[in-house]
Amino acid sequence: MSILVAPDSFKGTFAAAQVSAHIAAGIRAAGAAAVELPVADGGEGTFEVLVRGLDARPVRVRTVGPWGDDVETAVALTPDGSAVIELAFASGLNLPASGDRDPVQASTYGTGVMMAEAVRLGARRLLVAAGGSATTDGGAGAIAAIEERGGLHGAEVVVLSDVTTRFGDAARVFGPQKGAGPATVETLTRRLEDLAEGFARELGRDPRPVERTGAAGGFSGGMWAKYGARLVSGADLVLDLLGFDAQAAASSAVVVGEGRLDSQTSQGKIIAAVLARSGTTPVYAVVGSVHDDLGDFADNFADVIVASDAEALVAAGARLARATGHARR
Repeated sequence: MSILVAPDSFKGTFAAAQVSAHIAAGIRAAGAAAVELPVADGGEGTFEVLVRGLDARPVRVRTVGPWGDDVETAVALTPDGSAVIELAFASGLNLPASGDRDPVQASTYGTGVMMAEAVRLGARRLLVAAGGSATTDGGAGAIAAIEERGGLHGAEVVVLSDVTTRFGDAARVFGPQKGAGPATVETLTRRLEDLAEGFARELGRDPRPVERTGAAGGFSGGMWAKYGARLVSGADLVLDLLGFDAQAAASSAVVVGEGRLDSQTSQGKIIAAVLARSGTTPVYAVVGSVHDDLGDFADNFADVIVASDAEALVAAGARLARATGHARR
């Protein structure tokens, strides 16, 4: 049997595919078999993971960033008529800005351009990874861009996220991460409340009581109200799309990974989803660092190995091959 290598990215250091390749190289060098299955939870790296896993075809798209700067990026089209879109490519916090990075002015308009373009290219389902946004506009910018381009023509919208925050709480929970001070957070919260009331009045759909509507500064709530979007756990949907359950059942062990293992890992992150779905297959963790607050969560793993560079990741793979009894004698 093989070892299934299913890590997330080590943010700012290695993409998930790189982590997977290094660990798998160590496993194979030790004489064991490895299957690489890089994963993501709807945040950073989801586009690359799904493009690889779904045999999707990237298509270049010109759009705008959260503050109106020109952006050239990509959507990806799958053979079954889906499109993979990463919101952060057009509305992300880390995009460059030629002017003031004002959290009030930050807009999801560019993401709406990407969604409309994917529909124009023939997509019937839009998989939108919602992590990493700079925005708290309730999806108003995206809706404006989509409607200016003729709407979605019945295409299904699926928003992937790792949070369950509700629409009215989005500014308070995420605003400070986007540069909003206390007064600005209150301004953004009032704007979200006004948007929600407008959605309820005009569409009969109030996003405020619905979990996950606060993702990406309320973008998911706007998509839910206007287009009936499905709001899902990014981790679980990615694992479904990649056929994780069957691969885990056919493996002697599963290897997970992320840059930092801490108490937050158990709250909607991809490692928690892998643990919940691995059944009796032992799960090993290879991570960049471990926080002191991990506590009893560490008991979920057959072993936790710290590896923060390429050489250490390869060595971790060899150690895993030995630990599972598959190393060359």
